[in-house]
Amino acid sequence: QQRQIQEAAYRVQRAIETGDQVVVGVNRFRDDEVATPKIQKIDPDGERRQVERVRRVRAERSGETWSAAMDRLEATARGDGNLMPPILDAVRAYATVGEISDRLRLAWGEHRELITV
Repeated sequence: QQRQIQEAAYRVQRAIETGDQVVVGVNRFRDDEVATPKIQKIDPDGERRQVERVRRVRAERSGETWSAAMDRLEATARGDGNLMPPILDAVRAYATVGEISDRLRLAWGEHRELITV
């Protein structure tokens, strides 16, 4: 199955490159003027304030409520239940996006691209 996906992707890419398949902005109707991306600069003081806010939230939240919410999230992720309610419970328990993501990674692992030749 992986080989079939790769072969199909190759055929699509070749069709795009030869112009047999039109992709607006890629091989037709291109704007050849190179856009310079704007680099966002992070204010070091703002970064320090945000880090301190996260530390304060972690220190002041209920560890018991947070732990229970995170355990429910991980258990649901390991099963086949609806993740939205446990995610909302975790947010209400002041879990950070990183903490929620970490628990989902524990349950599901991380995607590793399978490269075949």
